[in-house]
Amino acid sequence: MRKGLHTALAVAVVVTIATGCSNAPKPGTADMHATAPATEQALAVLEAKVTPTQGNTCQGTVRFEAQKDGSVKVTADLSGLDTNTVHGIHVHETGDCSAPDAMSAGGHYNPTQQPHALPPTAERHAGDLGNLTSDAQGNAHYEITVTNISLGATGNSVLGKAVIVHAKPDDGGQPTGNAGARVGCGVIAVK
Repeated sequence: MRKGLHTALAVAVVVTIATGCSNAPKPGTADMHATAPATEQALAVLEAKVTPTQGNTCQGTVRFEAQKDGSVKVTADLSGLDTNTVHGIHVHETGDCSAPDAMSAGGHYNPTQQPHALPPTAERHAGDLGNLTSDAQGNAHYEITVTNISLGATGNSVLGKAVIVHAKPDDGGQPTGNAGARVGCGVIAVK
């Protein structure tokens, strides 16, 4: 009986390993916009709690939610922005909001060395999420679904990076969109 149980467990381990490896990219066929397999992202949710930088009042949450097709839905709910204004929003390379101006978060997250651009341009920084608009109360709700980031350990993962909300709109210009000061910062972590 024990021998049969050990054999069944060994078969289960082999099947699990084989299934996991079947999603690995073939050598020489890397897609610069590839995301982690949907199985890795299943039910994955990351969130950044945005807090204001010195002298600002921007706060809220930015949620990253894996979708069944491998894309990631990003939802931002923010308050404390100037009223009726447009603000660039980006993922930055370092999950560190400790500096008063959030410069400790580094530059835009750009693991594939792409030029800066606004969505839906395919060739852009992984951190380029576009612009959000505040209402007459200084609140903003923004949603975008992207395919060039992931929530897991591979595929341009945003886990441990930072979300930055800027004072001005991202104009799509080089090298980072001229979005101005950082008014809010949050570290992307497991919810």
